[in-house]
Amino acid sequence: MRKETITSGQNPKIKMLLALQEKSKTRRREGLFVVEGRRELEHCINTGFRVRTLFVCTEIISPEDWEYIYDKAGAEAGPSVIEVPAELYDKIAYRGGTEGVIAEIEYVERGLSSLKVKENPLVVVLESVEKPGNLGAVLRSADASGADAVIICDPQTDLYNPNLIRSSIGAIFTVPVATASSEDTIRWLKDNRIKIYTAQLQDSGWYYDTDMTGGTAIIMGTEATGLTEIWRKAADAHIRIPMLGRLDSLNVSVSAAILLYEAVRQRNSR
Repeated sequence: MRKETITSGQNPKIKMLLALQEKSKTRRREGLFVVEGRRELEHCINTGFRVRTLFVCTEIISPEDWEYIYDKAGAEAGPSVIEVPAELYDKIAYRGGTEGVIAEIEYVERGLSSLKVKENPLVVVLESVEKPGNLGAVLRSADASGADAVIICDPQTDLYNPNLIRSSIGAIFTVPVATASSEDTIRWLKDNRIKIYTAQLQDSGWYYDTDMTGGTAIIMGTEATGLTEIWRKAADAHIRIPMLGRLDSLNVSVSAAILLYEAVRQRNSR
């Protein structure tokens, strides 16, 4: 085990950790991102990501949890271990309650070629949904409903934004995720015979009248502008959720959950 103790926030390794948390440009340049907490880190490691460095506060993490995390991280591969006191850990932790462990993880690009197509897949496509909290919530619904993939088109945030990792509670690792342009995604869906169902108000039918038992892609855009014309033209059907009050839209993560579980209902009723 390569181990050292750092007590100063001015240490270059601490400064780099903070920069990785704050800046997408730094994450891409260094080929690293940050994961906090045992649960999120376990999901990350189980997906095959490689741990470069572990920052641990032994005043917070239990010996059992530490041994478990270190073994999961690949003790034989020898990730670097940096011990920090609780006072410094509180300053470098992106959020509270992360159980005394933070990791620097090697960056992996995730494109359409990384997705494995199953029979009658259920896919969520998000176009230009930029808020990490919304993306994270959709990923949680995708995990809960057993969706086969989430594709983020023309992304306005990177997949390893700490807010996205936090809001997804690790689902960014448990669900197959890819980023791609809308054009490439449409081509990929059609090549794999996956029906394209766009969630929109105009020229649409009720979502529960749409057959989602075959290969299905649910396409969603932003609440403000909806989907671009390229998706509306490519769609096999336009679907909508009844809005019985005065408002005309739901949060994208709520809409995604409703549509995903309709697909689950239909598939379990066959």
